[in-house]
Amino acid sequence: MRLVKFIVIIILCLFGIYSISMNFVDESKSFVHHSEIDYPVDRVFPQFNNLQNFTTWNDFFNEKDNISYNFFSPYEGIGSAMKFSDKKNDDFGDLFIRYSNPNRTLRYQLFEGDSENPYLIDVKFIPSGNKTKMIWNIHTPKRSYLERSLNLVAEDFFVENIDKSMKNLYLLLGNKVNKDQILASVKYDSVMVENREGGLLLGVNVSARNTKDILFKNVIMNHNKVLNFVKSDLAKKDDEFGTPVLMTNPANLKDKEVSYFYGVPLSKRTSVSDNNFNFQTINPSKMYVIYYQGNYTGRIKNIQELVKKAKKDTLRNGQLMEEFLEEPAENQDVKLKLSLPVYR
Repeated sequence: MRLVKFIVIIILCLFGIYSISMNFVDESKSFVHHSEIDYPVDRVFPQFNNLQNFTTWNDFFNEKDNISYNFFSPYEGIGSAMKFSDKKNDDFGDLFIRYSNPNRTLRYQLFEGDSENPYLIDVKFIPSGNKTKMIWNIHTPKRSYLERSLNLVAEDFFVENIDKSMKNLYLLLGNKVNKDQILASVKYDSVMVENREGGLLLGVNVSARNTKDILFKNVIMNHNKVLNFVKSDLAKKDDEFGTPVLMTNPANLKDKEVSYFYGVPLSKRTSVSDNNFNFQTINPSKMYVIYYQGNYTGRIKNIQELVKKAKKDTLRNGQLMEEFLEEPAENQDVKLKLSLPVYR
């Protein structure tokens, strides 16, 4: 009995010491951190301004193995929002972009769990030649009396997270630069021969009116639909899927309506709950390839060249494959890799 009383007294004493010490800890905390990355601001800012990009390199999300996301339109800039959840560890929250001044300033609001008080995170971007300096102003949420001890470690947590995130972003942008360099060396409008490995695509079957504006808008819509599904519903990161592919019958490209499949390459089949999405298998084959840059409608001439060469070589052809080497956007030219499988 004495032992129990002794333990209770010790606990009460420790609680009393803790309570007294919390009088000297602020209910919230603000601090500033400086960072720098060796890439220009026009490459860096889009990685912050789009929450789907943001989650691929930010260590706060990267270190969570079982996390899933839901992203809400608009997918970049003011009003962007997402929910994240790690059910295994009972970890969830919301992230919002409340202010966005392109290449200059961003403000995030981060809510963790059921808390109604957010973290406020302001990031200022300062161009410095081919480098970008960033000033992070972080304000922690108001905490209850018993939770104030978290403010004692908040700064160390954020500084470590930011430094790790900058390393991740540097590597990510390095891969993108390599891709840009490869694109810069591409020879357009020349027919080449490649051997393509087989693969697996996850995407949607679509039919659309074959007019200049309507078809391209439809392709952009389904491009975004497929990528959003793969990134948010399947929680796939950029390095877990390949370049989006549009597959269609080249003989039907002059019809009033065009049917096509739009999907992204995945390494293996996964469970898909949305019946709008399905898998298609690509068989390994010899390909006639041509790269095209320009108005989306103008690609028809290059496709005809591929079909013409197949006929000249007395070969049959399969479904045409169109790969967008850059994100398709309305009223902008496209960069495409057009591939036509051929066989005897």
